[in-house]
Amino acid sequence: MRRLSCSSLDIDLADTMKAMSTSLMYLLLRQVLQMLSQLARDGGAKDVEILVLRHQVAVLRRQVHRPDLQPADRVVLAVLSRLLPCPRWSAFFVTPATLPWWHRELVARRWTYPHARPGRPPVDNRVRGLVLRLAAENPTWGHRRTQGELVGLGYQVAASTVWKILHQAGIDPAPRRSGPIWRQFLTAQARTMLACDFFTVDTVLFKRVYVLFFVEIATRQVHVVGVTTHPNGAWVAQQARNLLMDLNQRVAEQRLLLRDRDTRFTAAFDAVFTAAGIDVIKTPPQAPRANAFAERWVGTVRRECTDRMFIVGERHLAAVLSEYVAHYNGHRPHRSLDQQPPSRPSEVVDLITARVQRRPILGGLINQYSQAA
Repeated sequence: MRRLSCSSLDIDLADTMKAMSTSLMYLLLRQVLQMLSQLARDGGAKDVEILVLRHQVAVLRRQVHRPDLQPADRVVLAVLSRLLPCPRWSAFFVTPATLPWWHRELVARRWTYPHARPGRPPVDNRVRGLVLRLAAENPTWGHRRTQGELVGLGYQVAASTVWKILHQAGIDPAPRRSGPIWRQFLTAQARTMLACDFFTVDTVLFKRVYVLFFVEIATRQVHVVGVTTHPNGAWVAQQARNLLMDLNQRVAEQRLLLRDRDTRFTAAFDAVFTAAGIDVIKTPPQAPRANAFAERWVGTVRRECTDRMFIVGERHLAAVLSEYVAHYNGHRPHRSLDQQPPSRPSEVVDLITARVQRRPILGGLINQYSQAA
């Protein structure tokens, strides 16, 4: 016969005590339920039901820490909180501060009349945008001049409001802003301005060819006046004379010539235009964007023409550019001209009945479309 160790006796004793505690709890609970059952026979069924519901709520609270309440649940609980004394609010599964807040929210929703905010009404975004537009387009206007223009347009805005809008946008509200920028200057003078520049093309034999061109800024019409490998001052001045002869009567419409500070544009070149009543304006040093119209056309002709084909020599490049310029001036749509070509407006036709035909340009490099005869 084996002797039991002390540890085995301790385990058996613990199991025995646990079993006795469970049995004792069961007996006590049984007596309580019998008493409740007796009360139920005497008309206390509601008290039993309340105890059962409370125990169920306690079980759910252990499983769900934050219940998801619907609006209807909040309404019911908020109303019941007004019927139940405050010391009894422990029956709710929300904090006591939450119940009054729900009630105040329900009362606030009942009164639906609008509440006016104190102070001036906020400025409409359209008015704000119009103020900034007027300031950008009229750099000499102060905030009072801008406010007067708004009144004339039917907007009742205080001068202090205009000042505040300009100040928040980082614009000086007083008429101390800088003079017209290049974009404003070119826009104002576009109707009477020419722009000129060079661009280069490398042939298949690695020979660099220079192209001199002019752009009529008002119509975006381009004139390629010369192609050469040696653009010296005398050659450039002669191309200027050729341009004035080609413009003929339109020379009287031109007042300004915009060019960069390339040394190929000599004093003789400037004198040709000065004699015709055209003032020469030089762009700032190393500022190609100041001659944006010419730079834009250089990018266009390279993307659409010269970068997509091999050039053999001067005569080949001259022929290619002649055909491309005829297409550019006479047919290619231009976004700044409402998708019209520079030299002529397009006629509106009925595409349902009209037949469109394709004409290849530069051997099919560019397609040109027109109405069939």
